[in-house]
Amino acid sequence: LGARSLFGMFIGIDSKNPTSYAVYASHAGTALPDKSYYERDSERLATLRAAYIDYMEAVFTRLGNEDAEVTDARAKAEAVFALEKAVASNHWSRAERRNADRTYNPMTMDELSAYAPGFPWAAAVAAYGVGGVDGAGQIILREKEAFPGMAALFAETSVDVWKDYLTFHMVAANAQFLSDDIAGERFGFFGTVLRGQKEQRSREDRAINYVNDALDQAVGEIYIERFFPAESKRLVGEMFENIRAELGERIDNLTWMSPETKVAARTKLSKINAKVAYPEKWRDYSGLEVTRDSLMANVVAFGEFDHAQDLARLGKPVDKLEWFTGPQTVNAFYSPSRNEAFIPAGYIQSPLFDPNADPALNYGALGSIIGHEIGHGFDDQGSKYDGDGVLQAWWSETDRAAFNVLGDGFAAQFAQYEPLEGLHVNGRQTLGENIGDLAGMIVAYHAWERSLGGAEAPVLDGFTGPQRFFLGRSQGRRYKRTEESLRQRLLSAPHSPMYLRVNGMARNMDEFYQAFDVKEGDQMWIAPEDRVRIW
Repeated sequence: LGARSLFGMFIGIDSKNPTSYAVYASHAGTALPDKSYYERDSERLATLRAAYIDYMEAVFTRLGNEDAEVTDARAKAEAVFALEKAVASNHWSRAERRNADRTYNPMTMDELSAYAPGFPWAAAVAAYGVGGVDGAGQIILREKEAFPGMAALFAETSVDVWKDYLTFHMVAANAQFLSDDIAGERFGFFGTVLRGQKEQRSREDRAINYVNDALDQAVGEIYIERFFPAESKRLVGEMFENIRAELGERIDNLTWMSPETKVAARTKLSKINAKVAYPEKWRDYSGLEVTRDSLMANVVAFGEFDHAQDLARLGKPVDKLEWFTGPQTVNAFYSPSRNEAFIPAGYIQSPLFDPNADPALNYGALGSIIGHEIGHGFDDQGSKYDGDGVLQAWWSETDRAAFNVLGDGFAAQFAQYEPLEGLHVNGRQTLGENIGDLAGMIVAYHAWERSLGGAEAPVLDGFTGPQRFFLGRSQGRRYKRTEESLRQRLLSAPHSPMYLRVNGMARNMDEFYQAFDVKEGDQMWIAPEDRVRIW
C-alpha cells in the first residue's frame, strides 16, 4: 500500500552467500530525507519542520474527525511529528549505514525477539509473507544497534498515535494518485518546501512517469526497439573492455597494494559482468491485471504483483540475467553482491554518448561513468566483496590500512568544500562515490589514450584531445538544482554536488594540469603532494 512503517523488510541477495536470496530488515519510519532534518539546529530546518507539521495538519483536517473524542488535526500532526523525531533519534547516520561489515547481522526470529523486544516480530514477518523467514530461518539486520530502541518506542507509543501515523502516511504515499487538491498539498511540502520546485509537473507527465516506473521493462522493450541503435551497444561494449584493461594495468602498478591482493583484485576485475544497454531476458508482466476503472486499484495491484515476485525469489538461485531497472533509466549502477556493472541504454545517448562523436568526448562523459561503476568494486565498501560477490576480507590488513589512509585524505579534502554557506560536503558520507568518480576519470582518460592505438589525437575546434576529454566530463555532468535540493543532498545523499564531481576530481589529476597548463595560483591548483592518487 506504500505507507511507511517503523521497520522496512526486503528480499535481497545474501551478501555472504550471493547465489541465494535472504530476508533483510532495516530501520525506517521517517519521511524527511535524513535524521539530521529532525535534529539539526538551524533556522532553515526549523522552518521546514514547521511546514511539515502544517502539511500533516492539512491532511488530518481533510480527513475530518468521525469520533468527537479524537483530538484535533493540529494535535494529531504534532504527535505524529514527535513520533517521527523519536524514530529518527534511533537512526544511524548515512555515513554509518555505508559500512558493509556493520550492516550484515543475521539473527533467528527467537534471537531477534529477545534482542529487540516490544515489537511483534512474528506477526510482522508473517504479514510480510515470509512465514518462517527463509530456508535458514533467519533475518539479516542492517542497522542492528537501532533495533532495540525502536522496538521499545513501538511498545511505549499509544495505538491511537500509531493509527494517526499510519493514516497520514497512507494518504501522503498515495497522494499523487488521488485528487488534484490532495496531490497539490503533498507537492506543496515535498516539492516546493523540501526541494524548491516552483510548480508540479503536468498530470500527463506524472502519468507517464508512473507507467515508466511501474512497468519499466515493458516500456523499455518498446524504447529499445524504436530508439536505440544497435551499434551503440557494440561501441560501449568496446569502451567497457578498454576501461577494464586499463584498470587492470593500473592495479598491477600500484605501490600501496601487495602482490597477493593484486592477484585477487585482477581476478575480481576479470569477473565483473558488464550489463550494457538492455537485458537479455525481459520481465514477465503477464500476472499483473490492470483495470480502466480505478487508478488506485492499479497502484495496489502493482504493489502486490511486485511483492509477490520478490517473495518468489526465496529458495531459488539468484538469476544472473535479471536486471533490476529498465533500460531507459538515465543512470548507471554497480552491484557488489552480483559483481555487475549496469550501463542502461538511457545513459548511452547525448550528451553522454554519441556513436558519431569524437571518442575523447565519449570517454570523458560516458567512459568516466563506466570507470566509476567498475571502480565501485574497489572503493572503501565495494572492496569488501570478492570476485564472486561474497562479503569477506580478501585484502591484507596492510593493504586495507594503506587504502584507508588515502581515503582519509580524500574525505578530508572534500570536507573543505562549502557549496552553501555554513554547509560543507560530508567527506565520509560521500567517500565511496568520490573514490568512484576519481577512479572513473583517471581510468577512462588512459583507456581513451589506449583506444587511439598509438596515434595522436587531432586538435578539433581549437581543443586538444586531452582538453576535449575533460570537456566531455563537464558536459555530461551539467546539472540545474535548486538551493533547497542542493541542501537536501548535502545533508543526506552519497554523492557530492555535481560541479565537484568534475572539478573536485580534475584537481587531483596530473593529466588535467597538463591539458590546460594549470599553474600555482590558478583556482583549480592543488599542490602535487596534496593530490590524492588512489588508482
